[in-house]
Amino acid sequence: MKLVIDCRYTRLGHHDGISRYAARVTEAVARRHPVTMLISDERQLEMLPDLPWVKISSPTSVRELFVARQVNRLNPDVVFTPMQTMGSWGRRYGLVLTLHDLIYYRNRTPPRDLPAVIRLLWRLYHLAWWPQRLLLNRADEVATVSETSKTLIERHRLTRRPITVVRNAADPAPGTPRSAPSGDAVRELVYMGSFMPYKNVETLARALHELSDHRLHLMSRIGVADRARLTELAPDGALVFHDGASDEEYRAVLSRATALLSTSLDEGFGIPLVEAMSLGTPVVVSDIPIFREIGGEAARFVPPKDASAVAAAVRELADADTWARASSASRAQAANFDWDRSAAELLELVERVVSRRAAPGRR
Repeated sequence: MKLVIDCRYTRLGHHDGISRYAARVTEAVARRHPVTMLISDERQLEMLPDLPWVKISSPTSVRELFVARQVNRLNPDVVFTPMQTMGSWGRRYGLVLTLHDLIYYRNRTPPRDLPAVIRLLWRLYHLAWWPQRLLLNRADEVATVSETSKTLIERHRLTRRPITVVRNAADPAPGTPRSAPSGDAVRELVYMGSFMPYKNVETLARALHELSDHRLHLMSRIGVADRARLTELAPDGALVFHDGASDEEYRAVLSRATALLSTSLDEGFGIPLVEAMSLGTPVVVSDIPIFREIGGEAARFVPPKDASAVAAAVRELADADTWARASSASRAQAANFDWDRSAAELLELVERVVSRRAAPGRR
């Protein structure tokens, strides 16, 4: 079986969610089966495993609609892509598209790094369900990253194709058990994510008024307006703006934190939860279905708009025994999200596609 994985969504210099998912799944699959990667810029290779690759047009190119003409020349048996937008007209190979979540139907602001024309098309695309159905039904099968997303895809009848969960995961964390945070005058909390309205970071800022001995580290890049708004909502000195942290800096802060916090109103997955839990850092998060799936019994769940509930959940972790139990449970829960397990799920999926296409009467 000749397997090709579409790695053209790989970011330059640092991963975003889709980029990391593609890179890590590719790396894990390649330990079990030969893989050829598709790229659109040779600089992407710095962020990808050392595997055979072929350069084709960019996924944002006008050529994307008929990109199958380029891919056909490789004679693949099956192509897996971490997005649902790969062109499929004229393909002669099996195709597995990935739909991570439906979050942009409820929060239609597109990724800010896309060109203006693509951002406009993105908004238009998510105004109705039929464009998604059109793309997904042109695949042989569809992958998604969580049971929550699979349930939503089925509820909205977005495809007639089989749907398989190929789970997202976090990069491996050091195996050394964490000790409880010290009894310093100030305890550390962490938020990792954007500052879009649905992220509801304002509730975290308000909660700090009831957590006078804590400060919250905001790890992501932040605009001037968002920074000013959150600073006004929180007590003086309670917010630490990192404005974009390296993986090493992020992990160092997580490793000494009492908890990671998120009161997001909506999420596609929640990699920061897995990253924190894998280090043994407890999580206090909003009570939404995807966080229930990821956090399991280890997480502490709160109503997303209730700042006092957030503060109360954090204060519970001040007790050393309570924190230690939460830390141990967090590591155990994080172990459910593993790239090798995801690779096995994907290989089973693509082998099924190839077998079905080889059956009599199928191309």
